[in-house]
Amino acid sequence: MTVLIAENTPPAVRGLLKRWFVEPQANVFVGTINRRTREKVLGYIKRHALMTNWLVLMSEPNCQGFRIERWGTPSRKDVQISGLWLIAESWIDSKSWPF
Repeated sequence: MTVLIAENTPPAVRGLLKRWFVEPQANVFVGTINRRTREKVLGYIKRHALMTNWLVLMSEPNCQGFRIERWGTPSRKDVQISGLWLIAESWIDSKSWPF
């Protein structure tokens, strides 16, 4: 399964994504596609949606079952702590982290 969360998606890219993904909410795309198709779609996005921020969650054979990739500076940031991916809604200064 692949989940793409975007900010300010151009209409042409949004239309292309609707071929393979369901859009349950604006700029959130969910679908099950094979790895090759996913890589081609993500390559297209990287070339044609330069000013868009993306957060992508992809199925992966690890303990959580997914991995995270991002482009640009999405409003929510991902961080990997002790091998686990987490999403931070608000980001604090890294100097004040307890770990």
